[in-house]
Amino acid sequence: MTRTAIVDGVTYREFRAPTGLQPVVACLWRNDTLVDGTQRVVPDGCVDLVWLGEGPPLVVGPDTGPVLWEPTGVPTCGVRLRQGAAGDVLGLPASAVRDLQVPLTEVWPEAGVLSEQVATAADTSESLRLLAGAVLHRRATPDPLATAAARRLADREIRVADLAVELGVGERQLHRRVTAAVGYAPKTLARVARLRRLVGSDEASTMSLADQALAAGYASQAHMTDEVHRLTGVTPVRFLEDVRLTAA
Repeated sequence: MTRTAIVDGVTYREFRAPTGLQPVVACLWRNDTLVDGTQRVVPDGCVDLVWLGEGPPLVVGPDTGPVLWEPTGVPTCGVRLRQGAAGDVLGLPASAVRDLQVPLTEVWPEAGVLSEQVATAADTSESLRLLAGAVLHRRATPDPLATAAARRLADREIRVADLAVELGVGERQLHRRVTAAVGYAPKTLARVARLRRLVGSDEASTMSLADQALAAGYASQAHMTDEVHRLTGVTPVRFLEDVRLTAA
């Protein structure tokens, strides 16, 4: 499956993860938006390996607030890791790259050759093939507890204490393993999941903002307004006008 969002004549396109990578990779993507424009990226609970057209590939996120990406002059591309997979793929707690953009060579010291190959690749398709191959070589196995927690939080609103009971662990263990695997504490992951439910509702276009807030799990429209502004930097109306749900 390929998911494409076209905004003002430019294209962001997602591609299915290659065979063997589906457990740890949500998608591969190419973004033409940044060739001559800026883009606001909001938290989605994922870590990406990103190629900006020059320099070494970057490890990006997970973010806890909006990030405004500046024009690059060339198409960009990346590999998006699934929620709960980043810690094992990177080989360090995902919280170590939270809100950061780190050269891949600082995370994988052996990635110097890979960086040179990506930098001299013929096109973004080749860059993506190289990055995906490097992720496959890691032979990562996501933490099943963190993966289950992320999936549960994505489905509906649930208190972290209740989630821990449901998953059969203590709150402290849940906090430690989710933070290491995803990069967020469970409460932050819950906030991001709520934001994605706000975007993903099929009935949203026929609902009032207050009803959309309650359906996504916010206590009220005021609660939604505060949370959306904290995570995206814009109002709910502006956010919902512009946002496109991406694979995560």
